[in-house]
Parts: sequence; structure tokens; C-alpha cells
Amino acid sequence: MTNPESTTPGIRLRPEIAALPPYRQGRPAPAEGYKLSSNENPFDPLPGVAEAVAATATQINRYPDATALALREKLGERFGVTADEVLIGDGSVALLAQFILAAAAPGDEVVYSWRSFEAYPGLVTVSGATSVQIPNRADHGHDLDAMADAITDRTRVVIVCSPNNPTGVTVTADEFEAFMARVPSDLLVLLDEAYVEFVRDGASVDGRTLIGRYPNLVVLRTFSKAYGLAGLRVGYAIGPVGILDAARATAIPLGVTAAAGAAGIASLEAEAELLARVAEIVERRTRLHQALLAQGWPVPDAQGNFIWLPTGADTTAVAERLFDAGVVVRAFPPEGIRVSIGEHESVDILLGILGELVPGSQEGHPK
Repeated sequence: MTNPESTTPGIRLRPEIAALPPYRQGRPAPAEGYKLSSNENPFDPLPGVAEAVAATATQINRYPDATALALREKLGERFGVTADEVLIGDGSVALLAQFILAAAAPGDEVVYSWRSFEAYPGLVTVSGATSVQIPNRADHGHDLDAMADAITDRTRVVIVCSPNNPTGVTVTADEFEAFMARVPSDLLVLLDEAYVEFVRDGASVDGRTLIGRYPNLVVLRTFSKAYGLAGLRVGYAIGPVGILDAARATAIPLGVTAAAGAAGIASLEAEAELLARVAEIVERRTRLHQALLAQGWPVPDAQGNFIWLPTGADTTAVAERLFDAGVVVRAFPPEGIRVSIGEHESVDILLGILGELVPGSQEGHPK
């Protein structure tokens, strides 16, 4: 049998793509362990949502509505816009890819904070554009002034992530307004709000208040996190029709399944119950955050469904200690660890282990 690897050297691939590491999912949890590596919602799907998904099984021989019109209409009513001002994609990350492809090409630049969502660099590289990464502030939040300073004639897209994944720090409404005042009106700004439902800081930016104010702004959100539909891949964008139409042109056709569309509608109808679950996750996050501060961990303000541990050079060792105890987290060596807020029982386990690993303490160096 021919070894497939032996046939690839002669294939002419884009070198930057061949060198690009694929997106890496969160590590699976061991048996009886806790998977806190992917920012998933720990609650089981609501029965009504599961029933809506099951009802679509009798039509899987047919293509879904390519535009997800029924879901766009529901979201349009929710945000006070027309259905044409809403774009549905198979997760907000797919929408990010569509907008970047629509605006940026080889020779262009995309500006974003770093560290932020780990998919950003790959999405930019696939478009052929160049990433311009602006270091986070000391508090692990966006340095919007530095991001504005980095805008040049080659800049085509700026991404603002609030709350920032993986650090959890939000951009304030005042910071964002000052930033938009400096951004050229013909430069596309993507406000990535994948975790906005978990925000409890009233000073944080809220894309709902910005709709219609800026002709160059698109707000992105998702059903994956707060609504618990990560396995179905459905996100949405709200913005000017012309920009959304350009992104529609870059999409892979029929990416949003009928099951995803039905689940999105059912989730909106069950929103009160789902947001009660979000409130429970926020309570766990607050408890974990406050306890870590009390232990001496220099954790930043947490406004997503996760906590950021600035573990530095000890990142891999701390992650392995947690894994050995049955807790899987997302390590970003040599910077830190993102810990998703999961099952109630996982909080005490986390605190027990991390209490022995506080940076600067006598016992704070993993063996």
C-alpha cells in the first residue's frame, strides 16, 4: 500500500497554509473527570430544544433554508432590525471567517488584541492577509488606544473581543465609543460578543446599544455558550445590509442545518429558563473568582463563563497537575490557563488543587 505521506511533497500548497497549525479543540476529560477546556455549557439541553431538533430528522433528505429566514426574523424582532440585517452562520467563528474574507486580501492587515481568541490568527492567514497583534494591557484587557494607533492604510478589519477570550476582561462602553471615534468610517469593525450573556459589569460595552449607530460595525453573537448549542454550530451577526451581503457571498453554501435553525428558535422561546442557567454559571464563576483571589492568585476580572490563570512558565505543569486530578483545562503556554465554569462539583476540586499552586507561595511550584 502506498504511504499517503510519500505523495504529498510534490503537491503545491500555499506555504503559509501548510505551516498553519489546525485549530485545536479542548482536551477530552478522563473517565469521571470534568472537561473545563472548551467553555461549554455544562447543562443538558432543555427538552423543548431537543424535541425541536428531533423534529427535523424526518427532513434530512432535504436541504435546509440557506438563509435561515425563520431564525433571522426572530432575531430581527429581538434586536429591532430587519431580517436582512441579520446573518446566520455555523457558529460565530464561521461568520468571523466570512467577514475577514469579504474585507481582507493579500497585502492587507487585520488588527486584534493578543492574547485573544486563538482562531483569529488562522482565519487571517487563510484570507491571505497579515495579523497585527496588539499586546493586552497589564490587566489582560484590550489596549484600544494602541489598537487604534496600529491602524494604517493597509488595515481592513479590526476585531474587538468582549469579554476577551481567554482572559475574560471586557471593553467598557466608554472605551469602545472613544475607539470608534478614532476608527476610519470605511474600516470594518467586528465586535465579538460570544460570551456577552455572562457579563455582569454594567460598564461593559453592549452591542445591542450600538446597532445602527456606526455604518462600519458588525456585532457577532452565538448560541453555543449561554444557550448550550455548541454541538449544533449556530451563530449570528447584526449589521448593515451591504456588509452582511458581502459576507454572505464568501460563505460555504448551506452551512446552517435545519436542526441548528430549529434549535435557535426553540432556545429563544425558552430564553427565561436558559438565562436562569446562565445566572447559576455566573454564581459559580463569582465564587471561584473570589476564592482564587483570596488564595493569592492574580486572576483578572472574569466576565465570561471561564477564569484566566496567569501561570506563565508553569502553565504546562499546572495543567498536568489538574489533569491528573481529573480536571481538563485549556493551556496556552507560556502565558496561562483558561478554566471553563462547569459542573458545581468541579469548583471545590479546582480550589483544592490551585490552593497548593499559588504563584509566589512556598508550595506554588508544581513538581
